[in-house]
Amino acid sequence: MSETPQSTLQYRVDGPEDAPVLVIGPSLGTTWHMWDRQIPELAGAWRVVRFDLPGHGGAPAQPAHSVAELGDRLIATLDGLGVQRFGYAGCSIGGAIGADLALRHPHRVSSLALVAASPRFGTADEYRQRGVIVRANGMEPMARSAPERWFTPAYAAAQPAIVEWAVQMVRTTDPACYIAACEALAAFDIRSDLGRITVPTLALVGAEDRVTGPGEARTLVAGIPGAGLAVVPGASHLAPVEQPAAVTDLLVRHFSTARQETLTGLVTPPAASAPLASAPAPPGPEVPADAVAPAPAPLQPAAPAAPAAPPDLYERGMRIRREVLGDAHVDAETAGADAFGKDFDELTTRQAWGEVWSRDGLDRRTRAAVALAALATGGHLDDLAAHTRAALRAGLTPDEIKEVLLQTGVYCGVPAASAAFRVAGAVIREETTPRG
Repeated sequence: MSETPQSTLQYRVDGPEDAPVLVIGPSLGTTWHMWDRQIPELAGAWRVVRFDLPGHGGAPAQPAHSVAELGDRLIATLDGLGVQRFGYAGCSIGGAIGADLALRHPHRVSSLALVAASPRFGTADEYRQRGVIVRANGMEPMARSAPERWFTPAYAAAQPAIVEWAVQMVRTTDPACYIAACEALAAFDIRSDLGRITVPTLALVGAEDRVTGPGEARTLVAGIPGAGLAVVPGASHLAPVEQPAAVTDLLVRHFSTARQETLTGLVTPPAASAPLASAPAPPGPEVPADAVAPAPAPLQPAAPAAPAAPPDLYERGMRIRREVLGDAHVDAETAGADAFGKDFDELTTRQAWGEVWSRDGLDRRTRAAVALAALATGGHLDDLAAHTRAALRAGLTPDEIKEVLLQTGVYCGVPAASAAFRVAGAVIREETTPRG
């Protein structure tokens, strides 16, 4: 196991030191142990590097708030190992990290397997709602619901020990790191970028996966040039756990084929593969002592810089409005705006959201608290309900919302505060009660 500074990830290495490197990423709420059944065969042919997400499996609780940040920490980890080029397989958020690396570091990724993955994971509202529930209740609701999300009913009934193992994995995950990972998935959307993934790719999915099912896998295959599809019968979201032999066989076949094609010249790698141990760079060609360097070209006056385009305040405002209030709320508001109210809706999107909410002077938690106080004072109870949901998703706890309304009540009066408490309390009970 590694020591883990904030810029890197906790990892484990198995397999021969001189073998090609295969990096394997976990699903949200799991640890590298979800791949234990694949390691005996994979480590016979590859140097397998597994990693844990922050706050998972005893890894340091250093939250990462985007998939790209997780990818950057993985690249820093691999740099520390001297790994330059590698195959990559990842499950769920682990698959998102692999797709992100294939887009941002195509010279590093030689081949890719996306297991139970998607170019966009559900809706942003769904993952931000998970964060609200965890802030209010801890990890227990996520732990109790994990078996239903991860396994088929038949497997869960037949394997109670593995179900309990899964529950304990989630239960011991750091809540802040889990919430940050949910925020990362809420913001992840590479649907328009799939065509830029050019490495050999396999989309692998359980036939009964209800989290990221065969439909999402087919979207990946339709968008990624030359990608293959494998649907594993009798498996749900954690197909590597539920159907280990089938998944192992598919991974071995995919990565072996991709490597063989590279070795025979059918696929030209952008950069050479590197072993785990760093090696000194080969010396460059000697320059003859009597060589004369060419005269530098005369400097040309720089062309005047084009004026910066003004920001599109409506687009920026709509993005922030959706992030704060949620897609479902904004969709309902915009759908209900008729021709008479359309101009006003656009005006408030540009000014309130595109200009004020986008300013750097206050963070979103503080802006959410200010909005609650102002709406309670004005008695705008419908908007107060929407902004109470927004405040929970911005990270305010129910106790913090209560304190905001108590403080507001001192200045706006008991009747207004009493109405605000009724509305906010109903929203908090609804939003923080575990679903299902």
